[in-house]
Amino acid sequence: MKYAIVVSGGKQYKAVPGETIQVDRLPNELDEKVILDEVLFIADGIKKMTIGTPLIKGAQVKTTVTGQIKGQKILVFKYKPKVRYRRRQGHRQRYTLLRVDKIVKKAGDKNGS
Repeated sequence: MKYAIVVSGGKQYKAVPGETIQVDRLPNELDEKVILDEVLFIADGIKKMTIGTPLIKGAQVKTTVTGQIKGQKILVFKYKPKVRYRRRQGHRQRYTLLRVDKIVKKAGDKNGS
């Protein structure tokens, strides 16, 4: 199984070709191509893998934006005892859905896989 570990927004994600990953919101439009070039690790199979130090030079993960969504609502509640201080606020994080199209080891690699 081929997959890569990429960094987007300071967080690491496992990118598998054909699957969708949910990353923090990116300012891209629907069906726009996004290239993630901060690749930490690529696995081509069980024994063949490439580990970056810290990044793999020339490696890219090519993706397509499939949607912009909002996450589940969480409640932020502040409370101080004995002084009648209570504050409640809701928050919904925004995410971008990226479909992983191809994992490329080197930027000039023609076959991509």
